Amino acid sequence: MNQLDQLKQFTTVVADTGDFASMRQFAPRDATTNPSLILKAAAMPEYAALLDKAIQDAGAAARLDQVIDRLLVVFGLEILKIVPGRVSSEVDARLSFDRDATLAKAREIIALYEKAGISRDRVLIKIASTWEGIKAAETLEKEGIHCNLTLLFSFAQAVACAESGIQLISPFVGRILDWHKAKNPTGDFVGAKDPGVVSVTQIYAFYKKFGYKTEVMGASFRNTGEILELAGCDLLTIAPTLLAELAKSEAPVARKLDPKASADASLKKVSFDEKGFRFALNEDAMATEKTAEGIRLFSADIVKLEQLIAKKRG
Repeated sequence: MNQLDQLKQFTTVVADTGDFASMRQFAPRDATTNPSLILKAAAMPEYAALLDKAIQDAGAAARLDQVIDRLLVVFGLEILKIVPGRVSSEVDARLSFDRDATLAKAREIIALYEKAGISRDRVLIKIASTWEGIKAAETLEKEGIHCNLTLLFSFAQAVACAESGIQLISPFVGRILDWHKAKNPTGDFVGAKDPGVVSVTQIYAFYKKFGYKTEVMGASFRNTGEILELAGCDLLTIAPTLLAELAKSEAPVARKLDPKASADASLKKVSFDEKGFRFALNEDAMATEKTAEGIRLFSADIVKLEQLIAKKRG
């Protein structure tokens, strides 16, 4: 078997793309999207009809954010025709520090999916891992709206998500590596020494040791080495280029993360209230900087999407 097929034996593989052809090629169970991926896809000629449909469905009087919601759902509906599992659709990153607005937007997105005949079990609402985002997701989970907490870079964020009963988290492996490489260009960050791999390994062990049900989905990979070091993680969301690399190799894949081994991990149970969370995040320069940067980048791509829609509308 190739490495991708081997990986699928003990990890759920998720496609990190808005491109339908890639999903059909690699047969993932789930798919994730974000504003950057949707922007990239919406600008491609083959997806122009979906953008037109979102604009038409929303109506001439709709606000730009309502058209974007429609666009997310139009893409999501097409993705759900391909994957057997779930699709992640993201709340506007500009709402990352507004709990109430995040709640309202998430409910609007779910309502659009349900109107199209999709049950909430097949949709994950992606929300940035700010304190406000985590608390909004906690409320949504109690309403049966499941969430994917994204832009997650620290142990404190992961613990707060687990304690809030969140369905799934997406720790950003590659962006953690990027930060450490920038700070220490000559550092040895290969294999198990990769700081993104170290972070996800710790989070996974903590969740399994203390019985948290929140799923861990490693994300934002820079190379297949990071992916293979996290073989056994609950889920891994992987870009098409790296899925293709895995599919081309028949080298053996060993399971690295295992719930039984995590039970013996030397970890203490910790907890964070809001003040503790904010201080712990502040003490982690990498997580503080990368969370803020991620929100800025996703917000900028939402603005570009709005500009694209406005141009289409005339």
